[in-house]
This record gives sequence, structure tokens and C-alpha cells, in this order.
Amino acid sequence: MKGKQTVWDMVRSLAVIGVVVAGIYLVIPHDDDADPTRVVDYRVETITARRAAPYPLAAPVGLPKEWRATSVTYERTKANSWHLGFLDPQKQYVAVEQSSDATPGYLGKVTQQAKATGRTQQVAGVEWERWEGEKYDALVRRGDGYVTVVTGTASFDQLGEMAAALEFKQAA
Repeated sequence: MKGKQTVWDMVRSLAVIGVVVAGIYLVIPHDDDADPTRVVDYRVETITARRAAPYPLAAPVGLPKEWRATSVTYERTKANSWHLGFLDPQKQYVAVEQSSDATPGYLGKVTQQAKATGRTQQVAGVEWERWEGEKYDALVRRGDGYVTVVTGTASFDQLGEMAAALEFKQAA
């Protein structure tokens, strides 16, 4: 039966492939305990966004090194939206969101539909609105023509720590 393959031939071929894959897995170094979080440096983006933003742009100063920045964007065409994402020391997500769009639609989007509670939280002598939601909680501060939101899965204490570290600046 020349040219015909049998099921047994296919099983042997798969076994050979499995041995090769297992050998490659054992030879290539890997760390199962490694943290897959990609950390970003947001300093250059902050300087650039401060030049473009029509409001004092917020970025944290003096956070402990356990706070890791994971994402940063500034989108001038989307109402000058600034986003800076972090993982806090407990590996909870915290984001700083700013925009010249302070509409309920924008706030609902960045807070994952959190709602104002009517309560406030004092952070470094500044009053922030407390918002609560199923996915995210948030601290909201309205400025003249813009809004700043510190939101995420972290506790209000951690959100407050981020809010306290924010430095609001515009390029000179």
C-alpha cells in the first residue's frame, strides 16, 4: 500500500512533534514567577502633553517605586484626553484621566459607569467628589474647562494616594 497513510503513522508523527516541542520548552529559559506587567516611562509623554493641553495636566510626583505605570496617552483630537494607567502596590488598577470634556458621557466612560455618591473626600487639602461603581470607584475634581478623574479597582485610600501625588502643571 504505497502512498497510503495509516492512523498509526499519524500518531507516531504527532508523538515526534510532541517530543520536539517538549524539548524546546525545557531548553528555552523562562520564569514562571515573572511579572508580565509591561512598565512604561511616562516622563516624555507628560512633557509633550503639557505643551499641548489647554488645562494644567496632572502627573504624579513622588510615588513609591511599587506604583508601576502601565499606559500613557494624550489625544488632542478627543477633547484633549490625557490617560495615565498604573498598578498600585496591591496590583490594583489606578488611572488618571483628564479631559476638556466633562460631560456625563465622558465621566461614565472613564469610570466604567460609576455614579456620584454626593460625598466628598479631602485629599491634600482639596475636595474631590466620590463616585462608586460595580467595576471602578473614582475621585472626580472639576476644574475651569476640564475635569480630572482618578479611577480604578483600587480602594479609595489608594485612589486618594494617587490624587495626593498629582502635580498639575502647564508648559511655560
